[in-house]
Amino acid sequence: MPRSPSDTPFASETGDPFLLTPGPLTTSRSVKAAMLHDWGSRDANFVAINKSVLAQLRDIANGGDEFITVPVQGSGTFAVEAMLTSLVPRDGKVLVLINGAYGLRAKRILDIAGRKTVVHQTAEDAPPDLKKIESILKRTPSITHVFAVHCETTSGILNPVSQIGELAARYGKRFLIDSMSAFGAIPLDARALHADAITASSNKCIEGVPGLGFVICRRAALEASQGNATTLVLDLHDQWSNFEKTGQYRFTPPTHVIVALHQALEEFNAEGGVEGRGGRYRNNCRVLIEGMTALGFKPLLKTGLQAPIIVTFHMLDDERFDFQRFYDGLKERGFVIYPGKLTVADSFRIGCIGRIGEREMRGALDAVRDMLQTMGITGISTQAA
Repeated sequence: MPRSPSDTPFASETGDPFLLTPGPLTTSRSVKAAMLHDWGSRDANFVAINKSVLAQLRDIANGGDEFITVPVQGSGTFAVEAMLTSLVPRDGKVLVLINGAYGLRAKRILDIAGRKTVVHQTAEDAPPDLKKIESILKRTPSITHVFAVHCETTSGILNPVSQIGELAARYGKRFLIDSMSAFGAIPLDARALHADAITASSNKCIEGVPGLGFVICRRAALEASQGNATTLVLDLHDQWSNFEKTGQYRFTPPTHVIVALHQALEEFNAEGGVEGRGGRYRNNCRVLIEGMTALGFKPLLKTGLQAPIIVTFHMLDDERFDFQRFYDGLKERGFVIYPGKLTVADSFRIGCIGRIGEREMRGALDAVRDMLQTMGITGISTQAA
């Protein structure tokens, strides 16, 4: 009889399986508990909590007074679409850097919104080519903005946003960053990056729950964006203007999500902020790659390209390896992983983020080892990771 997640010694605090995914993530009991109370969206206490959350998010990006956090109700993609369709004017043109699904999604958003684009696309396991980016900027002066994904979770690759930002600034272009999966774990300085805006969401490295995206905008860019938006609900300028006037959302906010995010930020700060959170994730990533490699799995990315967020592994080259059986068996043992999204390789992904540490990562490796033995796959290391 299969073991339930609550039977495994590595079950989470609530008995649910650990989510080894890029989000939603396993959250702490205290973050969950913050959602047990109801809040009036116009109540002074909630307004104060929301104001604190927005200020802290700006500080994580080292934005200072030059930047403003504008929240967007919905998933991270809502925030990306709000950024692109609010900050890029209708006659703008965006150089979209693509090496995975989220760059492709940004291109689709811009196409639907009627914004012109130029594309530089590399394979999912390769970073953008900086020389080619510079060449495109030189020969296409009509480009107004450059868009890049910080950590592309299609593969787990860390893209060189600092160097891209330098190129954008050198050629007088605005720089827009999707930092959804990296924000809070990888150092980010909005001013040093010459960024006009950075997007992220509540349910990634800050370890909140899904439901709130946000755009950390350069004040000058936000002020100049009036009239650009193609929708009412995703109009960053209008959302910001209403906050300036009333301190409140235009439309119903996800109150429980925001209060949980406030609690998650307290825990983020207690852990040491970006340095502490990123350090735990880097250790998780190290333990995972070392252990999976010992079990015969090959990581997709070279060490220098791998972000400590999610790791893509090639499928095991053994006719007895059945991914669906592998996936289901890991879930029964208390761990949920992610299928692959690559076109360059048959693969799957295991996340390193959320309320997990080395103990849980080693527990996941034990579960992988157990599943391989259950499938009759031998000739691999069966020693403890």
